[in-house]
Order: sequence, then C-alpha cells, then structure tokens
Amino acid sequence: MTQTELKEFLDAKAEQYDHPRFLESDPLQIPHRFTQKEDIEISAFLTATIAWGNRKSIINNAEKMMLLLENAPYDFIMNHSQKELETLKDFVHRTFNGNDLTYFIRGLQNIYQQHDGLEAVFSKEAKKDNLQASISTFKKTFFELPHPARTTKHISDPLKGSAAKRTNMFLRWMVRDNRTGVNFGLWKSIAPSQLSCPLDVHSGNVARKLKLLKRKQNDAKALVELDEKLQRLDPDDPVKYDFALFGLGVFEKF
Repeated sequence: MTQTELKEFLDAKAEQYDHPRFLESDPLQIPHRFTQKEDIEISAFLTATIAWGNRKSIINNAEKMMLLLENAPYDFIMNHSQKELETLKDFVHRTFNGNDLTYFIRGLQNIYQQHDGLEAVFSKEAKKDNLQASISTFKKTFFELPHPARTTKHISDPLKGSAAKRTNMFLRWMVRDNRTGVNFGLWKSIAPSQLSCPLDVHSGNVARKLKLLKRKQNDAKALVELDEKLQRLDPDDPVKYDFALFGLGVFEKF
C-alpha cells in the first residue's frame, strides 16, 4: 500500500468511526451527559482513569462514580464534606478502589482551587508537537498533596516510559473539535496537532499490520514512532486516526 493509498484508507475509516453512533458502546458517552465545562472534563477524566478492561464494565462503573458524585461532579469536588467522602469507600473498578477515588476527589479539588483547573495544568510545558512533558507535569501537580503510594499508578508518566494511553485519550476528548458530535473541543489552549494517539493493544496491533509501527511494546518510544507517522498523514489532526486504528481492531478484527 502506498502512502497515498494508506492515507485514503485511514481517512475513510476515521470518518466511519468518528460518529456518534459509536458512543452507545463507548465510555465517552458518560461526559456527554453533562453540559457545564467542569462537569464534562471531570467526568471525562474520571472515566478515562478507569478505562481499561471490558467496555461495558467501564461504562457501568463510570455511571456508579457519577452517582456517588451526585451527578454533579464539579460541585461535589468543590464542596464535599468528609462524610460525603466516606460514601466513596466501597467503589471498585479492577485495581482502582475507594481509597484511590477519594484521593482523586481531593486532588481534583486542589487542581481547581490552586491551579486554575485541568486545562491550565495540562497546558503547561506543552510542546509544539506533543504533550508528554505536560502529562508528566500534571501527574506531579496532581499528587502534590499527601496521598497513598498505590494511587500514583493510576496516572501514567510518559517521561518514565509509559504510552499514557488513558491520559492521551482524555486529552483527545477535550481538545479535538466537536463537529462530529463525538469529542468536545472544550480546550482552546491546546491544538489537535499536539495530541498523541491513545496507544493500546488494538491500535498498536493494527498500526503494526499497516507498517505504521515497528516497535513491539506499546510504550512511550512506540508512541513517538506512531505519532511521527500519523503526523505525516495529517499534521493538523493526527489523532483522528485513533478512530481508524481502534475501529479496525475492535469492530473489524483487522
């Protein structure tokens, strides 16, 4: 397949899967239930945090989280009482438990009270062609309060070798425009050209079959390699191809 043929193929697949009908089976449906910016980004961040494993389970447990936050995540984070925090203790999604969720609520409150919110923190140290340093800075800022050591594993650091799939997915949700009704385009301080593909087993396997990726591990080095290839196909919006790679892997078993 030539470069031109590959681009035409992936453009068509990206258009096919970047469609609201796929929200019916995607965790991204959770933040679409809100209208206030802060509610959208908080629900998206928490949903992305638990986005590994069975997709139906992710959606069910994200719904449970929103119920625990009284379906008003920003208000809960900014105004919760200690008694209300205790209602979170029984939450569990795989290895993410109530203690983790409790710290995430405190960490998010600190982000909004002391650092002007999620967008402001992620915008810091943003590079022209990637946000990996920004993600690392966000993790440091998020865990600047006393926290359980185990909780830090739930936010990956690309400067320590991780592809940071869930964080890059969250950033895609916030930054890419909402012209198709899938992503939100809420954050204007970050451009789509700065985004990285949420690299997971599905997108990684398809990328290798299409010769977009040689590295065998789905890690930070593989992400850099894949980003460079996708930026050649569309320098302004390389992460639109996440829809193509993921859709080909999950729905078409490519």
